[in-house]
Amino acid sequence: MGAGPLNLWIVMVLGGLLTFLTRLSFIAAEGRLSVPGWFRSMLPFVPVATLTALIAPAVLRPGGAWAGLSGNPRLVAGAAAVVVAALSRNVLLTLSLGFATFLALLWLG
Repeated sequence: MGAGPLNLWIVMVLGGLLTFLTRLSFIAAEGRLSVPGWFRSMLPFVPVATLTALIAPAVLRPGGAWAGLSGNPRLVAGAAAVVVAALSRNVLLTLSLGFATFLALLWLG
């Protein structure tokens, strides 16, 4: 049996409501809740850690299996993007050259 359209709408509305309430709780707690200094000092690393957690599996294990350097253009393109990001600190340039490297490796291979 497949899920009906009503079930899909219920899931979407509940997911949106849960997301809204989660974000609202942080806004409502602003100024009322004090966090320790060590916690506040770690907050700048959250975006980097989150992005790494999202990207690393796709780069290191495309298709769910470990791929070596020779059979994995994503790893080579990812390494190129890391170098470009470290040298330029330019997001657009990093994305452009990372994708260009990936597409070139696909085209050549």
